[in-house]
Amino acid sequence: MKGNVIETVMGAVVLLVAALFMVFAYRTSQLRELPGYEVTADFERVDGIHQGSDVRIGGVKIGSVISEELDPKRFVAVIKMTVDPAFKLPDDTVAEIVSAGLLGDKYMSLVPGGSDKTIAPGGQIKYTQSSVTLENLIGQMIFSSPGKKGDGDKGDAGTAPAPDAATPPKP
Repeated sequence: MKGNVIETVMGAVVLLVAALFMVFAYRTSQLRELPGYEVTADFERVDGIHQGSDVRIGGVKIGSVISEELDPKRFVAVIKMTVDPAFKLPDDTVAEIVSAGLLGDKYMSLVPGGSDKTIAPGGQIKYTQSSVTLENLIGQMIFSSPGKKGDGDKGDAGTAPAPDAATPPKP
């Protein structure tokens, strides 16, 4: 009889801990509705952005990405995000997809402009910069490197040495 009481108490404790874990997981997840107003932005590439990604201004989180869809007519990615109602975005705000580090998670960075007009709830951010992949950066670095001496590449005026002003021209 004493064994049944201990097993019952232990079972109740396990269920209580499981319930507390579920409450904690729900509160910290992106499943619940976030307060704020919705805005959209169109991008050519949204690599690394997904539902729940942060929306930040100056590195401070002010919202979250709530969906990503492909427009079947224009073939662009449409990102819907919520923004804290305390922040009224100017209509010339720029939305950029940036990385938190070299291999870090990507997030939506908003750079407010100087306009007095604001984006209405449900409005669209007109100016965007798509994500840049590490492969593209490496490719640009490799193919844009200046030529080496002796390879027949004379360079351009930007890489040619400036003439010495102290040497008079030869007659």
